[in-house]
Amino acid sequence: MMQRTADTIFNTDLLPNVLLKLRSRAPFHSQSSNITGKLSVALTGHSKAVNSIQWSLNQAHLLASAGMDQKVHVWNVWSKDQMKACSLEHHNAAVKDVRWSPQGLSLLSCGYDCSTRLVDIEKGIQSQQFKDDQVVGVIRFHPSNLNLFLSGGSKGFLKLWDIRSGKVVQNYRKDLGPIFDIEFSSDGKQFISSSDTTLSNISENAIIVWDVSREVPLSNQVYTEAYTCPCIKYHPTDACFVAQSNGNYIAIFSSRPPFKLDRYKRFENHGVWGFPIKCNFSSDGNQLASGSSDGCIYLYNYHSSELIRKFKAFEQPCVDVAFHPSIPHLIASCSWDGEISIFE
Repeated sequence: MMQRTADTIFNTDLLPNVLLKLRSRAPFHSQSSNITGKLSVALTGHSKAVNSIQWSLNQAHLLASAGMDQKVHVWNVWSKDQMKACSLEHHNAAVKDVRWSPQGLSLLSCGYDCSTRLVDIEKGIQSQQFKDDQVVGVIRFHPSNLNLFLSGGSKGFLKLWDIRSGKVVQNYRKDLGPIFDIEFSSDGKQFISSSDTTLSNISENAIIVWDVSREVPLSNQVYTEAYTCPCIKYHPTDACFVAQSNGNYIAIFSSRPPFKLDRYKRFENHGVWGFPIKCNFSSDGNQLASGSSDGCIYLYNYHSSELIRKFKAFEQPCVDVAFHPSIPHLIASCSWDGEISIFE
């Protein structure tokens, strides 16, 4: 079921200065460091923890959120009349992740009801449902073939799905624990998985780099410390990726074989402490933002790993952070108690 007020997904009621900023795609490399922590917009609607947020690249006034209250919300962030553009209630259990389709106004979401669902926001209908045999915790669209998406779940299964057929076309199996996160390389030839190793006690499987077409690990001895990693992110331009560690730091690795850990550089000031805390790069790659168990947002200089700024976002843990794709001095965030805030 989808609840929507007519035309609330469009940008017809935005202020002219907001529209101008949204339409500008020029690089603002110096502006990403200007985030001061001033609250710009507060969004209320979820009644439980928000697990994931993502800005739409095509309609940059829209933000999607997935919550433990079984709902996916689409927010028209700067709307004068109706910020909650629509509420999607197709899942019958908590929703773990949500991703915008790179094409058009469609959302892919997954969760505890062992399904992934594709919803056409413009038409207001669920176009497809992909049933699984596990709780689906994370999903990612393939970067170059938009008919494919990857899913990871509670049984450790990693599956590549074809939207056209609605079927699994590749399986990636390695007796893993529950999958925490997945991330495609920019060319789509590789992906990284992060999984729970606490039951198997095999820490070398915490992070695995996979060959997409051959369905085999390229390396499973990437991170051998005794911590799990709830989030992994490729850098937008450099040949590296980062992993949020439950050791309360973000580690950095080369994205080229043998995928070495940089033992001289890490991002550490924030806290994870077992929460599913995520991190994200700014679009220019100069900053790395992280949520934190103390409810703060931490902004790091990617090049030096120094803390630029920290500011209080929520009373409960800050779970996810997302830089705006075209207004670099804006960052969205969500919390363990259901709040969503935009800071500038």
